[in-house]
Amino acid sequence: MAAGNHSTVTEFIFAGLTDKPELQLPLFLFFLGTYMFTVVGNLVIITLIALSSHLHTPMYYFLSSLSFIDLCYSTVIIPKTLVSFVTEKNIISYLECMTHLYFFLFFIISECHMLAVMAYDCYVAICKPLLYNITMSYPVCSWLVVEVYMMGLIGATAHTGCMLRVVFCKDKIINHYFCDLLPLLELSCSSTYVSEPVLLCLIAFNIVAPTLVILGSYASIIASILQIRSTEGRSKAFSTCSSHILAVTIFYGSLTFMYLQPSNVSSMDQGNVSFVFYIIIVPMMNPLIYSLRNKDVKVALNKIIEKRLFCISEDL
Repeated sequence: MAAGNHSTVTEFIFAGLTDKPELQLPLFLFFLGTYMFTVVGNLVIITLIALSSHLHTPMYYFLSSLSFIDLCYSTVIIPKTLVSFVTEKNIISYLECMTHLYFFLFFIISECHMLAVMAYDCYVAICKPLLYNITMSYPVCSWLVVEVYMMGLIGATAHTGCMLRVVFCKDKIINHYFCDLLPLLELSCSSTYVSEPVLLCLIAFNIVAPTLVILGSYASIIASILQIRSTEGRSKAFSTCSSHILAVTIFYGSLTFMYLQPSNVSSMDQGNVSFVFYIIIVPMMNPLIYSLRNKDVKVALNKIIEKRLFCISEDL
């Protein structure tokens, strides 16, 4: 088939999470509440890091980028999902769907690689502490962040480019609540013999490559920690990367379950549950993971609150 888009479908309809009317309001309130918490939590993290000079380190520089990514990909998905709970038909145009897909992929791929960069930062901090300031200098950190977004840009462009070649000319109901690769491929009336393997290879690369970086980093970290004789030293080393380990486990666990399970056991009903987890829960959990388990962030928050209260008391 010639390159280019030959789709006769001009719009899609989201099937949504459920067709049970009694669940629409509870789900709407749940999604709205978690989205508000996600927005506030990630904005607080970004603001704290920007305003607190003692948080101007590579680890928190990467954390602020992670919070920005979480905030953005939640905003790409959740508002449109909220509409599905209050409208009879949640319709999206073909062009809007492809745009929706592009930005979702850009931010989700960027998050995969940002978590890998954060793992490398932990590795340098624990395994090469004397070289940390040189290895993780500001120019290096800036380039790492740029490379993360470049990977997101390349991945999103490649995925969306493949999807634009797919012909949609039959059922236009997407068995999902946003535009994503696998649900869209199910609607194809053209051969996906080439497109599907290419898309799955790209998905695998953007999950497997960062995972290998993370596993390699933590293998070296564990080896270094086991060489530390004092219990206090080991505990301090583990606390440096414990928050990141928890965030990686939650994110990659749900992502792998969704995209890398065999097609004969895959179902969109299972997928929807997994998607809710990593689209809704993960961006909400990250601010909690990196604040409640992090003394520096809690200290910075307390200082800003105390400063604000002092200013208010002076005005009174």
